[in-house]
Amino acid sequence: MPDRRHVLTPDALAMMDAIARTGSFAAAARELGKVPSALTYNVRQLEEALDVLLFDRSSRQAQPTAAGLELLHEGRRLLQELEAVANRVKRVASGWEATLSISVEDILSTATVFDLVEAFCSLRPEPGATQGLATRLRLRSDVLAGTWEALISGQVDLAIGVAAEHPNPGGVEVRPLGEVPFVFCVAPHHPLAERGRTLSSLPAPPLEHDQLIAHRAVAVADTAQKLQPLTRNLLPGQDVLTVPTMRAKLEALLRGLGCGYLPEPLARPWLAAGKLVRLQTVSGEPVAKLHYAWRAERGPGSLGRALQWWLTQLESPHTRQALIERHLVDGTNAAP
Repeated sequence: MPDRRHVLTPDALAMMDAIARTGSFAAAARELGKVPSALTYNVRQLEEALDVLLFDRSSRQAQPTAAGLELLHEGRRLLQELEAVANRVKRVASGWEATLSISVEDILSTATVFDLVEAFCSLRPEPGATQGLATRLRLRSDVLAGTWEALISGQVDLAIGVAAEHPNPGGVEVRPLGEVPFVFCVAPHHPLAERGRTLSSLPAPPLEHDQLIAHRAVAVADTAQKLQPLTRNLLPGQDVLTVPTMRAKLEALLRGLGCGYLPEPLARPWLAAGKLVRLQTVSGEPVAKLHYAWRAERGPGSLGRALQWWLTQLESPHTRQALIERHLVDGTNAAP
């Protein structure tokens, strides 16, 4: 019996496809430039190796059996994969990475990130090319130290939104992204909202720590696994509701489940609509200084073209501002 590893080749899969498309061995032979007897012999070799019947020969048409249909389906998929591998190898040789992994800090604009993704996916590697890049893009969202950890551990090639306080282990290039102001917010029906109201035109005094500690805080969990997780604006002994994302924190604050700081651009439409109340605390309103960073151990001039494209976009002040400012509400720019 023929060895299935030797007979189940790309040429054999292409032959199966030709027979099924043309409906006969003779027509497939003409398409492939072979004699019908050669195709008949090759199909029998396949059938013997797989120990199945691939075509029903009882009719004039070459009708695939159920086993033949499965081989056709998987064979066409494998042929497409082989073509894709060849294309990726060619792209890598021309400077395009096989895969580009990016970590984006959770407080940044998801809509702007996907605008960039859409523009990247529409690129054509060569003038007149009908197919897009073979570079596979992998996105992940991280929080606080987790964004930096993803980069220095080699899990991603580019980190967007890293904080400034992390020590550089070397081989990492860092550029400023921008500053994100934070505001302390509660829902209008939260007990602290009443403390922020005054009968006079004067602003209410900032909330003291002893006023805050009696109320649950909402915090987003740091995604770092090995680095020391960062904690922001939490008081010792304060009850904490920990959530996975900044959008989840926003939802918790809107429901009055706690108090906490939000990026001002994210909170802005909800404050304007009266769905959140902005309060002052004795700690003030912190500002996060964010950066973008990438691994460049091999030195300048050795970066892949996909990473170079993303770095070029991040050089634009408009792009950096949009990443910080452009938070959509229910998929639109409208106020809630």
